[in-house]
Amino acid sequence: MVYINMKITKIKSISLAILAAVLYGISTPFSKLLLERLEPTLIASLLYFGAGIGMLLIIAVNHVTAKSTTEKKLTKKDIPYVAGMIVLDIIAPVSLMTGLKLSNASSVSLLNNFEVVATTIIALAFFKENVGKRMWGAIGLITIASILLSVESIEHFSLSIGSLFVILATVSWGLENNCTRMISLTDPAQIVCIKGFGSGLGALLIFLYQGGSSYNLEYILMALLLGFVAYGMSIYVYIRAQSELGAARTSAFYAIAPFVGVAISWAVFKDSMSLQFFVALLVMVIGSYFAFTEDHGHEHIHLESEHTHKHNHSDGHHNHEHDFKVSGSHSHAHKHEKLKHTHSHTPDMHHIHSH
Repeated sequence: MVYINMKITKIKSISLAILAAVLYGISTPFSKLLLERLEPTLIASLLYFGAGIGMLLIIAVNHVTAKSTTEKKLTKKDIPYVAGMIVLDIIAPVSLMTGLKLSNASSVSLLNNFEVVATTIIALAFFKENVGKRMWGAIGLITIASILLSVESIEHFSLSIGSLFVILATVSWGLENNCTRMISLTDPAQIVCIKGFGSGLGALLIFLYQGGSSYNLEYILMALLLGFVAYGMSIYVYIRAQSELGAARTSAFYAIAPFVGVAISWAVFKDSMSLQFFVALLVMVIGSYFAFTEDHGHEHIHLESEHTHKHNHSDGHHNHEHDFKVSGSHSHAHKHEKLKHTHSHTPDMHHIHSH
C-alpha cells in the first residue's frame, strides 16, 4: 500500500511537471508578439512582476477566506539560494528576450530545451544527483539538437548571436533550477512571490539604466497576464513537482515546453523551417523521450536526519508519531530514523544518496 501511494505521488508530480511545461511553453511565441511594442528588458521585468503580483493575490485570497497553509516558510539558511535564484532570474529572461528579438520564435522555443542539459549537468556536478544511462543519452541528443539550432550556416559554421543569448538564458535557468531545488520543500507561493518581485525589479532597473522608453499600456497589461500564467503558475507547479522528482528529472519533463512553443509559433508566425531545423526537431524529440522514460530503482539507505517540510504519512518515509491529531498533509519539524529499503525513486530531498 505504501509503495502504491508513492507511485501515485510520483504520477502526480510528473503531471505537475508536464502542466508547468505547457504553461511555460506559451511564453516564447507570445513574448515574440510583445517585442513588437516593448523592449526585451521591460518584457523580462513585466513577466516576473506578473508572476509575483498574481501569486500575491492568490495568497491574499487564501488569507481572507481563512484557508490555512501547511507549507514550510523560508528561513535565514535559505538566503544564499534565494539570492542566487533572484540574480539568475534577472540574467535568464533578459538574455532570452534579447535572443528572441534576434531569432525566430520556433527556433528559440526548441533551443529552450538546452535547459534540461544545463540543469542535469549542474545537478550532477554540484548537487550530486544521480544521472542514469537514459538521461545521459537524452543529454547527448538534446545537446546535438541545440548545436544544430545554434549554427547559422553549416557550410561556413557561423554561430547565431540570437542562439547564443538563448543558450546563456538556459544555462542561467539551469543553475537557478538547482538553487530553487534546495528550497523546494518550502512554500512555493512564497518562492514565486520572491522570484517575481526580486527578479522583476532587477530587470526593471536594467531597463531604466539603458534609458528604455517603450511604454504601451495595453501591451504592458498583456505582459503582466502572460507573466502570471507562463511564469507564476508554471513556477508554482514546477516547484511542487521538483520537491518530489529532483532538479534533473523535473527539468526533463519540462522538455515538453519547447514543443508547445514551436506548435504555437508555427500557427501564429508561419515561420519558414529549414531541413536543419527539422533534423534538430527529430533529434530533440528522441532525446526528450529518453529523458521522459528514465527510471531509477535500487536498494538504498536513508540516514538519520531531521528537517521541516510539508508531508503526509502514506509515502513510506514519514513514519513518526505525533502527540496531536493530524489528518492529511501537514508541516512541522520531524525526525527520520535510519531506513533501508528498495523502490523506484527520484533524487528528491529524501533521496540524496551516493551510488
